[in-house]
Amino acid sequence: MQAFWQNVLITGASSGLGRALAEACAAPGVVLHLSGRDAARLEEAAAACRAKGAEVQPRVIDVCDADAMAAWIQGAGRLDLVIANAGISAGTGGTTEPTAQTRLLFETNVTGVLNTALPALEVMAAQSPGADGLRGRIAVVSSVAAFVAAPGAPTYCATKAAVQRWAEALDATERKRGIRMHAICPGYVRTAMTARNKFPMPFLMDADEAARRTLAGLARGKTRIAYPWPTYMLARFAGALPISWRAAIFSRLPAKGDGNL
Repeated sequence: MQAFWQNVLITGASSGLGRALAEACAAPGVVLHLSGRDAARLEEAAAACRAKGAEVQPRVIDVCDADAMAAWIQGAGRLDLVIANAGISAGTGGTTEPTAQTRLLFETNVTGVLNTALPALEVMAAQSPGADGLRGRIAVVSSVAAFVAAPGAPTYCATKAAVQRWAEALDATERKRGIRMHAICPGYVRTAMTARNKFPMPFLMDADEAARRTLAGLARGKTRIAYPWPTYMLARFAGALPISWRAAIFSRLPAKGDGNL
């Protein structure tokens, strides 16, 4: 897909959907600010983007470090698109979810998104509008899991619901400042994270296809970008079931394993 944004910042860009998004945005004239926690994998992603002609500024950083994230984002210069992609996944394995796991998922998937989006909002608010009339776009990566409270992954579902609803609600007011907010809600994407899942993953798609759909949705200005359609509809349907029905159904399905961080 032809790059649409010239200055892009992506967290969790060293692998999976984050790397696919980075490579999809890479093109001559594009400046990519990429972060990840694994220096070697991040440099591999940066090299792949440079091979496509992009200027790449990689940074090894943990999204849970609010001060470091703010300094990085505020020092990046103009930002046309920020994608808060970094996140982790884990389930209960059919038992009580460990306390440490619950806290880690909230810290990474919710606080980490805020540590990305809030400084980006400040930077964009001070920018002049670009060619599209906007000061910038911020996309937070949620999941179709946001629409169903699955007993096997309560914290994961809760964290993804939190950032999805926050981004969609905030979009209405940020438009007045010339900033757009977007909630990215993918279904199952083939990555190292989902490779650990021991249960069927319907409509599993490659990361490159997920990146293409994400960027296409952003280019069309969609506030919620959910795909693939069948998985999204299944999640919405399951989320609308009576709680007792949903619990009974999910109790018969294989549990999402813990330690899937």
